[in-house]
Amino acid sequence: MLSWRSLLRTFLGIIIGLVATISLHACQTEPIATSSSPSAAPNSGANKVVVPSKPEDQPKKAVVLPPATKVIVDRVANGLYNPPRGDIRLAVISDLNSAYGSTDYEPEVDKAIALLPFWQPDMVACSGDMVAGQYPSLTEEQMKAMWAAFDDRVAAPLRKAKLPYGFTMGNHDASSARSVAGKFLFSRERDVASKYWNDPAHDPGVEFVDRFEFPFYYTFKYKDVFFLTWDGSSDLIPKDKLAWVEKALQSPAAKAAKIKILIGHLPLYAVTVGRDSAGEVMSNTEELRAMLERNNVHTYISGHHHGYYPAHKGKLQLLHMGILGAGPRPYLDSRMPPRKSMTILDINFASPELTTYTTYDMRTMQPIKYDELPRSINGHNGMVLRRDLKMEDLSASERATCEKQLGASLCSA
Repeated sequence: MLSWRSLLRTFLGIIIGLVATISLHACQTEPIATSSSPSAAPNSGANKVVVPSKPEDQPKKAVVLPPATKVIVDRVANGLYNPPRGDIRLAVISDLNSAYGSTDYEPEVDKAIALLPFWQPDMVACSGDMVAGQYPSLTEEQMKAMWAAFDDRVAAPLRKAKLPYGFTMGNHDASSARSVAGKFLFSRERDVASKYWNDPAHDPGVEFVDRFEFPFYYTFKYKDVFFLTWDGSSDLIPKDKLAWVEKALQSPAAKAAKIKILIGHLPLYAVTVGRDSAGEVMSNTEELRAMLERNNVHTYISGHHHGYYPAHKGKLQLLHMGILGAGPRPYLDSRMPPRKSMTILDINFASPELTTYTTYDMRTMQPIKYDELPRSINGHNGMVLRRDLKMEDLSASERATCEKQLGASLCSA
């Protein structure tokens, strides 16, 4: 028998999901501008938000939030923070799935979709695990049911809101793991996923540059941003696909862009408990990073490790995404409790950093500050450094700890 907590959570999730599906697109005609102060967020006594806008959006305008959005916003202590808006804004989500075969989603998934009208992103990006596959006994009917549930709760509301959706395939969506004979172990799941995404009714709304092997490998753009998606649903990118990746990153569209962003599921480096081993990160990590740096990729957005960690290694920014679905994980060698999160990524072309992250704890809806996170993380295949720090910021003790764990060659950022 379900507990009263489980029943209540299920009921709230259904209500938020239904209202969000109906109302998500209601405010898309008026872009909500941004605020640098939490006090500028809507309060319980009003249904309108008046906040400073970008110069090109002047004059300031008031917009009416959909009911599902307003309910959540009004419950956030001290108001829901809306960061200063960049030239382009992405809402980034990851790892939405629940238990194997599930056609239901955690309340945080519905919450994230319902809040999009508040942030008014230009597009939504997802670093994989949209459904709950990678289970050999699942039937084709069950696989189709999972994608139908995803469509109902996530994709359809985004299409109605006319929000482009750029995504990568996760191991629970369509794993690229292969047998000793070289055949896909989850070929049926890959076929079902491919049919879902190649159905014109499920068009993600992005401006494709090269569909190549969509939805596994493809490129698209949004204004001055070039995106590449690779199939990081397992740890190995085949040589022929890597050749395509490098060619795509040298294409005219890529060279014309002001920033290049890669979206994949497995990260390059380990950051959480239970994921610190070969097979849980991309193979040939340093070779891949060198290739990405050589082609001026600014950011790699990844999922799979179920823990938000903004990092950098060499010239590459690494956005390890937190999750909305089941199973947040603690950081390696840290006592910090795991939590669910999502990120608003603002791209500012005039800024040397180019990107700014505002990541929300999905329970409290308070932004997660950098100093709440580990200063560095030492995974089995290398150290990553928190985004706001440099190697010289680490203490002698922190460096010694890394070298003791990994050896000096892996302790650099």
